[in-house]
Amino acid sequence: MQKKLLTVIVFSLFLALVAAPAAYAKTILKLGTSTQPTHIYNQAADHFAKIVADKTGGEIEVQVFPAAQLGSERDMVEGLQLGSLEMTLTSTGPMGGFVPQVKLFNLPFLFKDRESCYRVLDGEIGTQIADRFVKVGLRSLGWFENGFRNITNSKRPVNSPADMKGVKIRVMEDDVFILTMKAMGASPLPMAFGELYTALEQKTVDAQENPLAVIHSSRFFEVQKYLAMTGHFYSPAVLLISEATWKNLSPKNQKIVADAAAQARDFERGLSLKADQELEAACEKEGMIITHPDKAPFAKAVASVYSNPKVIKAIGGGNAEEGQKLIDAAIAAAK
Repeated sequence: MQKKLLTVIVFSLFLALVAAPAAYAKTILKLGTSTQPTHIYNQAADHFAKIVADKTGGEIEVQVFPAAQLGSERDMVEGLQLGSLEMTLTSTGPMGGFVPQVKLFNLPFLFKDRESCYRVLDGEIGTQIADRFVKVGLRSLGWFENGFRNITNSKRPVNSPADMKGVKIRVMEDDVFILTMKAMGASPLPMAFGELYTALEQKTVDAQENPLAVIHSSRFFEVQKYLAMTGHFYSPAVLLISEATWKNLSPKNQKIVADAAAQARDFERGLSLKADQELEAACEKEGMIITHPDKAPFAKAVASVYSNPKVIKAIGGGNAEEGQKLIDAAIAAAK
């Protein structure tokens, strides 16, 4: 009996040792975002995670951390470089500090509709800029979107640039955003997104600008009375993976992750379009007063941003000639 028991124990240990590599083979990819769980970023991230899990048979698990749990957007991008985080879905706001050419997409009124956005982002220009991420330890898995940005404030309805005079508005940490708001007559204040709601509530700033999906999911209607549908910026986003993490994936899993990212991108863009179609009415239902200003005076007011030597040089990564070429190419492709 003892011999039989010993045999069973030895066999069980053998099976445990054989199974051990499989048990520890799972790869965990932490994916951080700065937005609330209901935002389209996180819906897309969850969609991406499910596809990856299904296609790898659970070998890769993507864990999504919303609402800046892992830090600000800049913190998370730096985490990818340092190896403390595997993935992030971020706006382009902080990306100019890593790849200056990304600032191109922040130019006001560059895109007239989503089709023109996708022609640039998914075409030669977007690909060339995305390829630059590798040099700074990052890899782009595709251009997602935050959508067309609109202005909310707690002071007054906005119908023209004159209504923006003296308004303290939070902007992303990007000089193009700052110069654009100054050109409109506002007083821009760069601030991390995670600090924004409290700043609006405490009147540290009067206004902010974001797509409807962010305005609604962040419940800015609780601290902002007026919404102006200016559509002054189209705000792309980018799904990033640490280059070191990418290299540690097998070629098979790299393809699965890349394919899943493409599917999640299309899914997220659809959510963004739906949000724009539905959330204006939702914001109005929450008590916001909504205006639809003529965009022409706003575009005229910010035209100086395109000819600003600082902006041109910044977009070119310090090379004004390259910056001007990128701007001209993007304008042509967006038509």
